Amino acid sequence: MPLVGDLRNLLQFPGFRRLLAVRLLSQLADGVFQVALATHVVFSPQSETSAGEIAAAMAVLLLPYSVLGPFAGVLLDRWRRRQVLLFGNLLRAVLATATAVLLLAQVPQWLFYLAALSVTGVNRFILAGLSASLPRVVDEERLVLGNSVSPTAGTVAATAGGGVAFLVRLAVPAGPGADAVVVLLGAAVYLLAGASALRMKPGLLGPDPDRVQHRVGVAVASTVRGLAAGLHHLSRRPTAARALTAMTVMRFCYGALTVMVLMLARHSWGDGTGAGEQGLRWLGVAVVVSGAGFLAAAVLTPLVVGRLSEMGWIALCAATAAVLEPALALTFAPGPILVAAFVLGLVTQGSKISTDTIVQSAVNDAYRGRVFALYDMLFNIAFVGAAGVAALMLPQDGHSEALVATIAVLYVLVAFGLALGRRRFT
Repeated sequence: MPLVGDLRNLLQFPGFRRLLAVRLLSQLADGVFQVALATHVVFSPQSETSAGEIAAAMAVLLLPYSVLGPFAGVLLDRWRRRQVLLFGNLLRAVLATATAVLLLAQVPQWLFYLAALSVTGVNRFILAGLSASLPRVVDEERLVLGNSVSPTAGTVAATAGGGVAFLVRLAVPAGPGADAVVVLLGAAVYLLAGASALRMKPGLLGPDPDRVQHRVGVAVASTVRGLAAGLHHLSRRPTAARALTAMTVMRFCYGALTVMVLMLARHSWGDGTGAGEQGLRWLGVAVVVSGAGFLAAAVLTPLVVGRLSEMGWIALCAATAAVLEPALALTFAPGPILVAAFVLGLVTQGSKISTDTIVQSAVNDAYRGRVFALYDMLFNIAFVGAAGVAALMLPQDGHSEALVATIAVLYVLVAFGLALGRRRFT
């Protein structure tokens, strides 16, 4: 596969190898921790999980990305990035350990959420630091290649971490202790990620001291003005704006259906026990199948885009989901839902790859970073908003024909809007 050849090419750089090791371990731990949080909220035997509790958990996982994301660079351009990767991962190991202790102590749920929020908040700095460090470890000729390969490898690592977490969770006797064991596993991997950063010299990843903007207030104000300028620039790039709008709606659809699958796994596919071990197994399979859809999108998208264009591929993805999503999801049965998980993983990731490409090509380089910061905010806020809407529409057993129909209509509107816009602008 091209990804393997590209990775082999980049591994010739010692700095890239070490930075990639930090990324893989960090995102592997992210996958473990996030699945531990999800399984505790959804499959906790001592409570009847509601869609509202699932929405709250998703807000904990994703809102720090949205709020802190644009401002993380202000501090990353003032601190040594290698130290951020080192101490950030060590801090997450401590916070994750504290979260495991809270699980064993069976404290009020809000205190558990606060601890989990602290872990995921630090994560924004780690991911931003990994991206900002990449130009320091590869040459300019291979920078685009590094930007393509490194995040993809990280996503695979996060998916693998989720799979490991499911296996460990199923192997340990049910109860708060099982969730705590998974969280402690994540803490151990965070510790390894921090230790792996020690293989790099403190100044290797920058920033250069003479380029630091010394006044924090000025830097924060500059970031706010930059986001406003990026939004204004995007308003004058209709192709990029349409792609971002379509991707935001499709991310919303994916988020709402994710909550539905969680509710189905917990209350409809279980084995009748308090821990819902059978439902947990189905959920683990759904995560793997959806991840396979993401990988399939990485293979198919370059081939299809060559024939249809990026916007045409997004429209086809939306149209495909509009047809298959209600046909499969209205059964509310595990088999068809797993097929739907693969399809939706493929169309969502295929659309995201195309949207990334459109934004990169349609937006001026001087505004690209700011537009991608807005993109990141929209991407995560859409998912959290979808969880909130699903919480209002879903009954306890997860069967909601109204939600499935609403999502299908949204996919139809995306496909129709893109097709109409493409005809207008061509």
